[in-house]
Amino acid sequence: MALPLMAKATAVWLIDNTTLSFQQIADFCGLHDLEVNGIADGEVAQGIKGFDPILNRQLTAEEIKRCEENPRARLQLMHNPAAEGETRRKGPRYTPLSKRQERPAAIAWLVKFHPELSDGQISKLVGTTKPTIQSIRDRTHWNIANTQPVDPVALGMCRQSELDAAVARAVKAKAGDGTVMSDAERMKLVSTEQSLAAEIEPRIPANMAGLENFTLGAGLSEERAPSRAEAKADAESLFKPAPAGGDDEDDTDD
Repeated sequence: MALPLMAKATAVWLIDNTTLSFQQIADFCGLHDLEVNGIADGEVAQGIKGFDPILNRQLTAEEIKRCEENPRARLQLMHNPAAEGETRRKGPRYTPLSKRQERPAAIAWLVKFHPELSDGQISKLVGTTKPTIQSIRDRTHWNIANTQPVDPVALGMCRQSELDAAVARAVKAKAGDGTVMSDAERMKLVSTEQSLAAEIEPRIPANMAGLENFTLGAGLSEERAPSRAEAKADAESLFKPAPAGGDDEDDTDD
C-alpha cells in the first residue's frame, strides 16, 4: 500500500483538523493505532509540525468528509510526489551511505558469477560507475585485497527479480550475437528459482576420480594394445609359482 509523504507529520495534521478515527489515520499513514493515540496525547511526535495533505494534493476535502461520515471507510491516497519521482528515475540506482562501502563486494560477485552482464547493467543494479566496475575487473581497486564477493540481493542493493531480468537480457543479447557459450557459462545464466529446483548432479568420489576412463591397455599404444588372450595370460602369470630349479642354480654357483 502506498503511504503519504511525511506520514507522521500528516497524522499530526489529520488529528488536529479532522474527526477521523485513530484507526483510519493509522491505516492511511502506515502507523500503529496506539502510535496515533500517543500523538493525540502529546507523547509521540513532539515538536513535529502538521503536514497538510490537501495542499500537497495527497487528499481531497471530499475524501476526508466521506471517511468522517463512515468510520469503516478508508482514506484513498491520490498520489505520492516522492513515488512519482521514483518512477521517472533514470541512470544508476541511488545507494544509501550505509551500503556504499559494500558496493565493491557486490560488484565482485556479479563479475565473478555473471560475467555476461555488461558494465551498464551492473551499474544499474548496484548504483555504481563504470570506472569502479573496471577497477574490480582488473583487480586494481584500492581495497581489492579486502574485497570478498557478496550477493547484491543479500546486501539489499537490488531485488532478485531485477537480477534475474538483467541476466535474461544478457542471455538474449548473447544469443542474438551468435556467441557460443560453454556449459559452465550456460549454468550461470539460469535464474535462482531454476537452479534451486534443478536435480543434484551425481558426482564420482574423489578417491575414484579418473577410474571411469581406465582400461587394461591404457598405458600402451593402440598398436600394442594386448588382446584378450594376452591379457588373460598376463593375469595368470601373477599367480604362477617360482621355478623349482631356482635353488639348484644357487647351489651350483657355490
